[in-house]
Amino acid sequence: MTDLFAVTEATWPAAALHRAGAFVVRQGQGGGKRVSSATLDGPWDARDIAAAEAMHARLDQPSLFMIRPGEEALDTALAARGYVVVDPVHIFHARLDVGVPLCGPVPPVSAFEIWPPLAVMRDIWAEGGIGPERQAVMQRAKGPKTAILARSRDRAAGVAFVAIHDGTAMLHALHVLPQLRRQGSAVNIMRKAAHWAQDHGAGQLSVVVTRANAAACTLYSSLGMQIVAGYHYRLGGTKTGMTAR
Repeated sequence: MTDLFAVTEATWPAAALHRAGAFVVRQGQGGGKRVSSATLDGPWDARDIAAAEAMHARLDQPSLFMIRPGEEALDTALAARGYVVVDPVHIFHARLDVGVPLCGPVPPVSAFEIWPPLAVMRDIWAEGGIGPERQAVMQRAKGPKTAILARSRDRAAGVAFVAIHDGTAMLHALHVLPQLRRQGSAVNIMRKAAHWAQDHGAGQLSVVVTRANAAACTLYSSLGMQIVAGYHYRLGGTKTGMTAR
């Protein structure tokens, strides 16, 4: 299978990458946990953890590590240093094949692909906590990308961002206005993203979601997507204000 961690990295990129011992520390500039975490990249010991901690401090961001499958020893070591688990995450994935619910029809004038995003799309993201810093992450993504706008009751209802890397599309920052939920907008966004991805050469689509987001997990499962991987973060120190995922 495609390396979905590499797809996530490419489609939701950090502002900069910094080497710290055996770790790569991302400089997030307020863009959320995924672009502000350290990940393991080679053999390590306690000195490498300390180097990553020092780099986080230098970047003035919380000391945060992403723990991926197979990194149980690192997880244990961080727990012993007082790090706490935050935001366990599922990665949902589906092939864009005929018959998959994700590739179903999109009702006319219910969803549109638009890049760059319109002001109303930025406003919807901001209302959902996806402010200028996270929207800046979208601008940094290279390769094919677009934003999806859903309409319901003759008004803008929801938005998402989707980009492609190595033949796989990944959807990020899905938000539907609370007063316009349960009208099919999230499904229409997902299907529009799938059609756009197919049109731009992608054969599969993935999305990352916190395990606690039961509604989103149910949505993705209903569209034929399956959980294929996961990760969580370990957070240390006293800095706060990090956004989810």
